[in-house]
Amino acid sequence: MNLALCYILSTMTPTPRLPRLSRREREILDVLYALGQATVQQVLDGLADPPSYSAVRALLRILEEKGHVRHDQDGPRYVYTARQPRDTAARSALGHLVRTFYDGSVGDAVSALLDASSSSLSNAELDKLAALIDEARRPERTRR
Repeated sequence: MNLALCYILSTMTPTPRLPRLSRREREILDVLYALGQATVQQVLDGLADPPSYSAVRALLRILEEKGHVRHDQDGPRYVYTARQPRDTAARSALGHLVRTFYDGSVGDAVSALLDASSSSLSNAELDKLAALIDEARRPERTRR
């Protein structure tokens, strides 16, 4: 079982490192990923315990400067979208988590994931992991 999750984590393609995010910046990105694109007001409406309108606007500008979001103009409004697809951002975050909390050990991270989720894995998920293990064992598979 550990091999399957090791395979999943090991096939993550490296992504360029972007500047770190504050908690509020992550919350704003979560709203953008959920909506696909959003105006400042839509982001504000999507935040729990939101700051002021001008604070959200300033945070979006900072996220844009950091390279996490971009904007298009729609009449008088800016419409913001995340620059990276959600799965790319997730891989980058997962890689950061493995480096930070598991000293880069994919095996240790996989073990922790399995310990945390072993009772909640469905048969379909177990079958998928088994298929990934089989794929990882194929000799003609090119290692990354």
